[in-house]
Amino acid sequence: MIQIFFSATQYAAATVTAAIRAGQFGPREGRRRILVVSNTAAIPEVGTPLDRMSGFDRLRPEFDEVRSWNEFIYPHHPVGWSPRKQDAALWEKAVRLAWDLGDEPVEIACESIQANPSRAVAEIFADSPIHIYADGLMSYGPTRNRVPHGMTSRIVRVLHLDLIAGLRPMLLSEYGVEPEPVPNEAIVAVLDEIGAQGADLLARRLPGTDAPTAVLLGQYLSAIDLISQDEEEELHIRMVRAAAAAGHESVLFKPHPSAPAAYSDSLDAAAAQLGVRLTVLDAPVLAETVFAYLRPRLVIGCFSTALMTAAAFYDIPVARVGTELLLERITPYENSNRIPLTIIDAALPDAEHGTVGEPPRPADASDELSRLVRAVGFCMQAGKHPELRDETAAWLTAHLEQFPHYFKKRRLTSLRLPGGSPVRAEALRRNPTVRRVVRRVRAARA
Repeated sequence: MIQIFFSATQYAAATVTAAIRAGQFGPREGRRRILVVSNTAAIPEVGTPLDRMSGFDRLRPEFDEVRSWNEFIYPHHPVGWSPRKQDAALWEKAVRLAWDLGDEPVEIACESIQANPSRAVAEIFADSPIHIYADGLMSYGPTRNRVPHGMTSRIVRVLHLDLIAGLRPMLLSEYGVEPEPVPNEAIVAVLDEIGAQGADLLARRLPGTDAPTAVLLGQYLSAIDLISQDEEEELHIRMVRAAAAAGHESVLFKPHPSAPAAYSDSLDAAAAQLGVRLTVLDAPVLAETVFAYLRPRLVIGCFSTALMTAAAFYDIPVARVGTELLLERITPYENSNRIPLTIIDAALPDAEHGTVGEPPRPADASDELSRLVRAVGFCMQAGKHPELRDETAAWLTAHLEQFPHYFKKRRLTSLRLPGGSPVRAEALRRNPTVRRVVRRVRAARA
């Protein structure tokens, strides 16, 4: 059996390595394991490939060989390329020849099946079982795009990080795919290993005598058009202010590794005005390495998954800033970021107005949080989860007044759910779909 693991990020590679070490891909004996790395950045040539990043040597022993997807499909870009349907069999032959796979059976493990390169790989190996793994909060939300039946029938499971006890992922559940958590102790052990070199870098950059006590997590919200660059800059300043208000005099700002290389002096100015010592960590170090090495007393972010890893893996107090703005702005309603945003907003304290300093206990409210997530998930993809309609309607009737910011009136109206506007007869008469149905009924009667 040949097992091929596709990873685009260091965190993804760590997730599958943890799953392998936890025995979730069977024993090593009788299996040839290949890690295929891909760089999905806009300009891959200027980035550092996964297999050349610091700490990769700790993951390498789990795999018999490492291949580059970018090199194999060059000059195509991994995100924008997939084979034509009639060429898929030819591409499988090409892959088997190039990687010396022979005629051996293959199973693949990949990230989001809805997008390339995972979608392309699944099309090429058209008869292979597929294991999907998800390392973020999006796994708790519904599948955004339709997946062909010929592909979903081959999906074995969804491996995910168990970041919130009691919360069950919705990803691919409409196809009957069952979720399976990767043990927390396994992923933490792997992250600690690959973070050893990053810890050395932090030790040189941050002397222990004045190490930051609060960590601020940047994202790339303006780069994906959720907010403007000026608004994202203001969001970071609000994080500094919140940390200062919580009594922290030394903070570390960690930009997201995928964020554009832009840093404004306004953050420095705000920190100086507040009497806060600010350190910007622009080195390629995982957020989890920062948590493990610094052991900060507080982590502040918007809706980064790293907020939940800080709480779940390292028992560090976390808090949010700016989620109310994003909940208002995020479009369309089906946007997959809506679920991570909802979870963070509902489960974590507001750093600017709430009480911070205690590790969150989302598990204490897991049932309430689960019902909220399912209700939002149904409103995002109602057609894929009709079994949730009655539950969602009942929940909205009882709780919409308490949680109105997670739902849009127009969406509730279109789904005929509590909280929506009454449907007027004139609006129905103007609706093109209704008019077509009426014409068909009249024609049938004639």
